Amino acid sequence: MYKGKSIAVVVTAYEEASFVGQVIETVPEFVDRIYAVDDASPDDSWEVITRVADRINESTEPDLAVADGGDGRRVVPIRHDENHGYGAAVKTGYRRAAEDDIDVVAVMNGDGQMDPEILDRIVDPVVSGEADYAKGNRLLYPEDREGMSTFRFVGNAMLTGLSKFASGYWTIGDPQNGYTAISREAIEELDLEAITDRYGFLNHILTHLNVNGFRVADVAMSAVYGEEESSIRYTSFVRFVSLLLLKSFLWRLKRRYVVEGFQPAVVFYGTGVAGIAGGVTGLAGSLERSVRGEDAFAETVASFATLLLGVVSLGAAIRMDAEESEELEVTYYEYDDPEPGTVTADGTEVEPEPEPEQHQPLE
Repeated sequence: MYKGKSIAVVVTAYEEASFVGQVIETVPEFVDRIYAVDDASPDDSWEVITRVADRINESTEPDLAVADGGDGRRVVPIRHDENHGYGAAVKTGYRRAAEDDIDVVAVMNGDGQMDPEILDRIVDPVVSGEADYAKGNRLLYPEDREGMSTFRFVGNAMLTGLSKFASGYWTIGDPQNGYTAISREAIEELDLEAITDRYGFLNHILTHLNVNGFRVADVAMSAVYGEEESSIRYTSFVRFVSLLLLKSFLWRLKRRYVVEGFQPAVVFYGTGVAGIAGGVTGLAGSLERSVRGEDAFAETVASFATLLLGVVSLGAAIRMDAEESEELEVTYYEYDDPEPGTVTADGTEVEPEPEPEQHQPLE
């Protein structure tokens, strides 16, 4: 238990035989249940998971006993018969945790990139009730990005921008960060079947959280990379996720701003896209005419005005969109300890630091 809430961790594994055992063993003691999900790995991941699980289950007595909805094990190994994807592994863990009435469910990938020492900071926003979903963010501070290559940083920054459009969470960054925590209520309300099973799961779930009105917290953390090799094929990944984000963006606008209630942002988005596309096309045409020696002044002015209208409309749409989701975003950016007088999640008040003892000078 942690601050009165039951906590579970889903450990996902696909070809992580070298790391997954250590990940399971280093999960903090306050975690009641560990669901180690092997997505049909062709290596020895499953053997490592079961061996470590047997050792831990024999030596520890879980806080959640059978009478409390558990099955008497702290580590629960689960194996897919076929490889379904990262998202499917997370969803399997989510469903099992919800069935066991776990209050908060975190995710730690089996590649060892998620520091178990900061798990409390990841789950805190959900445990306290300030957010329904919390995620790490490695892009907030330069010192946090020191372990991240330029290639990873640029790619992640681009996906962050696209995910802001798709999800509607305009202050949330690092959408590829899988160090997350979610409430049981959110798991039970989300349509997990509608969320992709593949690596775009982390981006896709944000859109579904937004449409369902769930609060999301961004938690600052440092990038950690070791000797593990990613199984992602980046060319196909970027293509798949980009198309997924476009579909997610259109679906979100339809659900929130058309079906559930009209919001002018959808009109400004349409005007912005049409204006930018028309303006760019017109400028390209006028440039071609100018090269041929034809008079294209009027066409150039009209195209520039159309482009400007599109840019202004798009900016207005983004502003209205961001305002709509402002109350759904929680920031846990600072590492600093809470100020004296702050009431923590467990209801206690932070006491001020004691004054240093004053010594009287010797006579």
